[in-house]
Amino acid sequence: MEKVTRFSLMIGLLAVGSCVSNPMSEEDRNEQIIQTYFNEVWNRGHVDVLDELLSTAYINHTPSTPNPPKGAVGLKPIVLAIRKGFPDLHYEIKEIIATKDRVVARVVMTGTQSDTLFGIPPTGKRVEVNQINIEKIENGRIVEHWRVTDELAMMKQLGVVQ
Repeated sequence: MEKVTRFSLMIGLLAVGSCVSNPMSEEDRNEQIIQTYFNEVWNRGHVDVLDELLSTAYINHTPSTPNPPKGAVGLKPIVLAIRKGFPDLHYEIKEIIATKDRVVARVVMTGTQSDTLFGIPPTGKRVEVNQINIEKIENGRIVEHWRVTDELAMMKQLGVVQ
């Protein structure tokens, strides 16, 4: 009986030890970073979270405004401008693929344009726009960003083009 108890105790300790020594994978951590990025920054407007998520050398390869400064200081005004144009802005992550240094997220952006958006007067129209975002991550921070947005569909939905 004592051998069975010691064996059970050893198995239990090994299981606990494996949980402690096997932390979250880089892929899981990177996926969590991007989920936080969309939920906290874009959906809730908590732009100060960018100070923790982005590297100071962060480069936005597809900015909504030309040549933004590097880091969070360059992205914050873009987020705020888009959230001003679409106060009910929401990003839904449809698919996410995470590796050790990249995350690809297919998202759907929705919102109603009730204020000026990059020179476009308020239309009061609701949009639903598909995007693909690629984020490069190093040392737990986003260092580069690329995005493809169906901007033509958005402009048609806003009534800016036909």
